[in-house]
Amino acid sequence: MKWHELTISVREEVVEAISDYLYEAGAGGVAIEESGSLNRPRDTRLGQWYDRPLNNIPEGEAVIQGYFSEETNMEPIVEAIKPFIEGLREFDLDPGHYNLSLKMVDEEDWADAWKKYFKPMRVSERLTIRPTWEEYTPGEGEHVIDLDPGMAFGTGTHPTTALCLRTLDSVIRGGEELIDVGTGSGILAIGAMKLGAKAVLAVDLDPVAVSSAKENTKLNGLSDSIDVRLSDLLGVLKGETKDESGAEAGPLNVTVPVDVVVANILAEIIMLFIDDVYAALKPGGIYIASGIWENKEEVVEQGLLRAGFEIIDRRREDGWIAFVAGKPKAGE
Repeated sequence: MKWHELTISVREEVVEAISDYLYEAGAGGVAIEESGSLNRPRDTRLGQWYDRPLNNIPEGEAVIQGYFSEETNMEPIVEAIKPFIEGLREFDLDPGHYNLSLKMVDEEDWADAWKKYFKPMRVSERLTIRPTWEEYTPGEGEHVIDLDPGMAFGTGTHPTTALCLRTLDSVIRGGEELIDVGTGSGILAIGAMKLGAKAVLAVDLDPVAVSSAKENTKLNGLSDSIDVRLSDLLGVLKGETKDESGAEAGPLNVTVPVDVVVANILAEIIMLFIDDVYAALKPGGIYIASGIWENKEEVVEQGLLRAGFEIIDRRREDGWIAFVAGKPKAGE
């Protein structure tokens, strides 16, 4: 089988926005390669190792490749993505001097070739991500997230996902109920359960993401503890959630308000539901917000403070920021 390979060279800060757009346009897969120059620091605190050779992508830039089935009419997709990329500037997201190219490739050229570069990866003190085709024996106190990235929207390799997992490692103490907003592959929900959470409600507005999260949840034997729904946070608060088929779902597996809310989404989306997060949290609850490029740090901080949150911590990696915000306890 052949596929259309749409390649886009842009600034790193717009990678997630464009990747989401490609999926919504019908891409069967999206590959992302960021700068691997010698000037880029490599995090080896947890013993990470990097099997992929350093590339010649300029610092701060990335290459995104979207794969569309052979029968797809690519002309309207290519034409539509140009104004979309330009429109990102209105949200203070700079795509830089981007380039687009299109070609046909054989499936075997991309579908499995990347697997040789994806090895078990220690992302936090207690969490390791293991692709399903790799053998791995965890050490004492180490929890393994089994993942099939072929159906995933998040593998833990991107700084925003890694920041969330490391933050969850420091927040989860055991017995918490948690909501994962924009769950994607379900990796954060799975990580929270592996760390000792009592139950997780994972929501996403994309039916494909809901299906992906359910498959990965099942792969990790956590289907009874992670409830995956087609919804956003406001839908949860209103009791309006669905399964991936669009049918109304039953009672939630968590009691709202919950102990922790985590969202790894673009800053612009995070700003839209800050008040909903505040309402969904118990007094003393924790909100982990990631997916924030450094140029949006101040606006997200001010939004959190206006909603009544306290900034507990913020974590950084490669220009990305994750906020840890707390809802004040009653009487404070």
